[in-house]
Amino acid sequence: MSVLRGNNGPRYRHDPGDQSPYETIRIDKLTPIIGAEIHGVDLSAPIPNHQMTEIHRALADNLVIFFRDQHLTAEQHLAFGRNFGTLHIHPAAPHAPGHPELMIIRADKDSPRANGEGWHSDVSCDTEPPMGSILYIRQCPPHGGDTLFANMYAAYEALSDRMKAYLDGLIAEHDGEDAYRGTYKNLGVQDKPVYPRAEHPVIRTHPVTGRKAIYVNRGFTKRILGIPRDESAAILSYLYSLAEDPLFQCRFRWTENAVAFWDNRCVQHRAMWDYWPHTRSGFRVTIAGDKPW
Repeated sequence: MSVLRGNNGPRYRHDPGDQSPYETIRIDKLTPIIGAEIHGVDLSAPIPNHQMTEIHRALADNLVIFFRDQHLTAEQHLAFGRNFGTLHIHPAAPHAPGHPELMIIRADKDSPRANGEGWHSDVSCDTEPPMGSILYIRQCPPHGGDTLFANMYAAYEALSDRMKAYLDGLIAEHDGEDAYRGTYKNLGVQDKPVYPRAEHPVIRTHPVTGRKAIYVNRGFTKRILGIPRDESAAILSYLYSLAEDPLFQCRFRWTENAVAFWDNRCVQHRAMWDYWPHTRSGFRVTIAGDKPW
């Protein structure tokens, strides 16, 4: 992977390198930069060890992976998530009865908002934000409702060397207060006295790949610490616009019973709410992560 520079600034170029073929799954990439549909896997059944290893690899290679035509019970959805670690419980959202780790995702004609409308990384306000999220959509609107995903490795690699040096070591505040307070009132969820707040590096290092990624987002990041507020606002505005560049994105068109699995440590996403008054609903399992560094 490399960066091309020209009159219009830095641009990311993907170099796939020499990758050995997958043996138990088939990969259809959405773009060279991010995203792939996975075929040949039944997530409702026990997954053989070798195939699970290839799913792990596909996630690392593509950052977000998709599975269509899956038919999962709550227990099967949770069981698939546990293959990747301990499950995370959302600090604010409603959950399925008896399953605190199974977040309800729903927007309909009576909703004041939809989950994930703006660009964000899930629950980055937690001290140990989630490693990944597995979203299972069971009901789709007739049109619209796509989700966009953006590669934060690519956004980081498009920075100039001088900007990388400037950002190295800077810490940003992430706060869930504005994102969560009153958000789920229409679903009968009472607000908590406080919501998570944490401080994370502006540039984080992925604990598995060792690669660097931008780790600030419009949904939760409030300011960069240790610099003037106007400077913080300007730098964050630039990083947001870079992170949201269409060159670094893929777009997934949902079908009923499809699953998306993304790595929150190097991906931001945005759900489009362009289908009112129709309904989009499903469930999300989130995998616990570690403290960014």
